[in-house]
Amino acid sequence: MQAMLDELSAAVAPGAHAVVLMDRARWHIAKALTPPGNLTPLFLPPYSPELNAIERVWLYLRERFLSHRLWPTHDDILDACCAAWNALLDEAGRIRSLCSLDWATPVST
Repeated sequence: MQAMLDELSAAVAPGAHAVVLMDRARWHIAKALTPPGNLTPLFLPPYSPELNAIERVWLYLRERFLSHRLWPTHDDILDACCAAWNALLDEAGRIRSLCSLDWATPVST
């Protein structure tokens, strides 16, 4: 998680500040994390998957590609997950449509 925050920080324009919306997964709230100075974490309330856009992606993947199936081996499960992810990436605009939330709009000053 620290590597992701550091990489995200490097992508923020010089002089700008970003708010990072996160759920309260253990790796998001680990005491060892040190958010860079140009990032401020904003944590979602507990038990609020409807506010976390990535949950819509996982739901889509489960519904379309992964649920109600059995795989004989661990490698088959990994292959199915990779195939599902690649199918999602092949659908132009799908991630944007899944993750666009009416209440989450850009703010500029």
